[in-house]
Amino acid sequence: MHASESIRLTNELAKTKMRFGAIILLPLLLFAGCAGYQLGPTNGLSAGEKSVQVNSFVNETLEPRLSEPITLEVRKRLQQDGTYKLATHGDGDLILNGVIVSYDRSGISYQPKDVLTPQDYNLTITARIVAIDRTTGKTNISQVVKGRTTVRVGNDLTSAERQAIPLAAADLARNAVAAIADGTW
Repeated sequence: MHASESIRLTNELAKTKMRFGAIILLPLLLFAGCAGYQLGPTNGLSAGEKSVQVNSFVNETLEPRLSEPITLEVRKRLQQDGTYKLATHGDGDLILNGVIVSYDRSGISYQPKDVLTPQDYNLTITARIVAIDRTTGKTNISQVVKGRTTVRVGNDLTSAERQAIPLAAADLARNAVAAIADGTW
């Protein structure tokens, strides 16, 4: 065997070892990134094991018609999340009550030639949620959650706000359901 042939065989053997190592190492690296991920509920319960009754939110603000979109969004988000079943006939393991405590508009950008007239608003809805265990009467969650969105004023502030309320309600619902899903029993 010549020296050049020996070098060629050594190089081919090294390439084969590297390919084999890559084949073994690649799946290990791909699955190592998911080592801390937990599929399903994070509170130790099985998905859908417990149910939540969502009562209509009480509106303590001066802004009318906030209760319906917020209650609807919380119910919808609970169904999408899947950690708890939505109890529709008043027989939930957990009873969720909510009170809308503030509705706030604050200007975030203003007209170029008029520093007093907002061009964009930050719309924030704040609610206090309380989740009570039906069997024990214990309060599991008592928390303030917020929902925010940005409103471009345009020519009609009223119409722009009317279109933005469901977006802020969806953000509030996402935060409320996250608090409920991560809560303890």
